[in-house]
Amino acid sequence: MNRETLFLKVVVFLIGIPILALCIFWLPWIGNEAAEHYPELAYWKYPVLIGLYVTAIAYFAALYQTLRLLSYIDKNKAFSELSVKALKTIKYCAITISVLYAAGMPLIVHMAQEDDAPGLGVLGLVLTCAPIVIAVFAAVLQKLLKNAIDIKSENDLTV
Repeated sequence: MNRETLFLKVVVFLIGIPILALCIFWLPWIGNEAAEHYPELAYWKYPVLIGLYVTAIAYFAALYQTLRLLSYIDKNKAFSELSVKALKTIKYCAITISVLYAAGMPLIVHMAQEDDAPGLGVLGLVLTCAPIVIAVFAAVLQKLLKNAIDIKSENDLTV
């Protein structure tokens, strides 16, 4: 099992590195470009950047919890309250990301109408709905894991 979890840990790091690079290099640049291209919306530059950085923080918190979950699996502590807590945190991070993107949808729709770019609206919907799918999946896993822990503790008491 160690090879599989090691592979997943590497994948988590590889998923995080491009997002970190985007946050450091691309977001400030795109904020300036958007402010120049849409001067009537320039006052939204910093609130939007703050919102995007908050979503990045939630994203990295979820990745960290994923790494913790994988380390619990390595230590044969997958069926523990720590795993349930990690899944709960991942669920809340995904909900936070989805809510923040949903709050930004009016701005995305406005920009899509200005540029006559319907794909931008679809991208906004994907960015809003994908974290909800992750949150539901984490909630289902959390519930299953909690039930398994309850059954295991009940069986330990009967023996």
